[in-house]
Amino acid sequence: MGDSASTLTAILESQATLLQEAALALPHQFSQCTYSLGHIRQAVYLCLTCARASPSSSPRGICSACSIACHTDHEQLELFPKRNFRCDCPTRALAHACTLHTALEEPDDGTNAYGRNFQGLFCRCGRPYDAQQERETMIQCLACEDWFHESCLNLRERPTSREPTPAPAAEPEADDGASDASSSGLPPPLVSADDYDALVCGSCVRRIDALRRVAGTLGALMVVRSSEDEPWWILGKDEPKDVLPVDIESKDGKSLAQATLSASIAREKRQRSPVKEEGPQAKKARVSLEPPTSSSCLAPPRDPRISSLLSSLSEKGAVQEDEPEAGSKAPALLSAGDIFLTEGWRNRWCRCRSCLPSLQANPFLLEEEETYEPPEDPDSGLSLEELGMRALQRLPREKAIDGIMAFNAMRDDLMRHLRPFAENGEEVKEADIRAFFDARIQQLQSRRR
Repeated sequence: MGDSASTLTAILESQATLLQEAALALPHQFSQCTYSLGHIRQAVYLCLTCARASPSSSPRGICSACSIACHTDHEQLELFPKRNFRCDCPTRALAHACTLHTALEEPDDGTNAYGRNFQGLFCRCGRPYDAQQERETMIQCLACEDWFHESCLNLRERPTSREPTPAPAAEPEADDGASDASSSGLPPPLVSADDYDALVCGSCVRRIDALRRVAGTLGALMVVRSSEDEPWWILGKDEPKDVLPVDIESKDGKSLAQATLSASIAREKRQRSPVKEEGPQAKKARVSLEPPTSSSCLAPPRDPRISSLLSSLSEKGAVQEDEPEAGSKAPALLSAGDIFLTEGWRNRWCRCRSCLPSLQANPFLLEEEETYEPPEDPDSGLSLEELGMRALQRLPREKAIDGIMAFNAMRDDLMRHLRPFAENGEEVKEADIRAFFDARIQQLQSRRR
C-alpha cells in the first residue's frame, strides 16, 4: 500500500505540474483571428504545410490564434513579432480555410512585408532555421525584425563548419548572473544581453540617417577591429571614471599612470565647465520632448572612421571593409555596421530640425511599440475538477441536475467495482480501470440502439 500511495502521489504531482506548464505555455484565448484588427504588431507564424501545398504562391503569415485553431496539425515556423502585419489566414492567399474568421477576404494589398523570414531564412548568412537543430543564440533587429546569430554579429567566434552548436553537458545549476550563452557550451559573447537594450543590424543602420549619426558613439556600441589579425573590440562603450594607475613608461617618458590621470582630469574639466555658466544653465532643468526651435544639433560628433566604414559598406554591399578609403587620415575599421543601443537610448536622441525627420519616419525609434496579445484565458491554470464544475455551472438547472446524478451513479458503480480489490488487498491495475469504463461505454451504446 505504501508503494501504491507513493505512486498515486507522484501521479497527482505530475498532473499538477502539467497543468502549470500548460497555463504558462498557453495563457491566452485563441478564439478570435486578428484579421479584423487590421495591421498591427503581433506574433506571426509561417505555415510550412500550406506553403508546400502552394509552391507557386508567395508564403503568407498567420496570427497566433489561427496557428492553434486552424493550423494545429500543420508544420509551422514561429517568426515572432512583426510590425504592421495583418493575418493572411482568412484570405484567398491560403487554400486552407480559416475556422475563426469564416468570411473569405481578399489577399493583403501590399502593406504586409514578406521578408526572407517567410522563406524560412534568417540572418545575413541566410541559413535556414531548424528549431530542432539550431542551438546558437539569435537576436532580433529592432528595425527590420530579422534574426541574427551572435557569431554573425561578431560577438563570438563563428563555428568553422557552421554546424549546430553541440548540446551542453550536464552541469550543476548555474548562477543567475552567468551569461545565457555560456550555458549552451559556448564562451560568453563580447556584448552580453545585460549590456544593451536593442540591436540594429548594419543594413538598417546604413539606411536610417538617425542611426548613422550615432553609430559607434557613447551608448551606440559597435563591434569593430582594425585588421583581420586583431581581436574584435567594442566602440562606444562608456569609459570608467576611476582608472587605477599602472606604472608603465610611455614613449614621451611619462608613465601611463600620469597620462591616464591627465586624461581623467581633462574629462572632468570638460564635464564641469558648463556648470560655471550662468543664465542659460538655470533653464536646463526643464526637459521638453518637442523639437527645439533653433537649428542647433545636439547629436554627438560623428567618428570619421565610422562614417568612412558605413559609406564603404553602402557602396560595396559587403559585410566588412577591407581597405581604408584613399586619402582618409582616420585608420580603417572592420565591422558589419551593427549597433547595440544601451538602456535609455530613446531619451538621448537629438530632435533638431535636421535629426527629427529621420526619427519620425521610423516611429519605433521614438516610442516603444505595443505588441498585440490575445485576451487571457480565464480557465488557464484550472484543474480538471475545477473546469468540470465551471462547465456544470454554465448548464441549465435541469441539465446540471441530470449531470450530477449521472456522475454520482458512475461514482457508486466504480466504488462497487473497486471494493473487492480493497477487501482482498489486491493491486488495482490499469487494465481493471479500463475494463470498467469499457463496460459502461458498451451499456450506453446499447441503450442508444
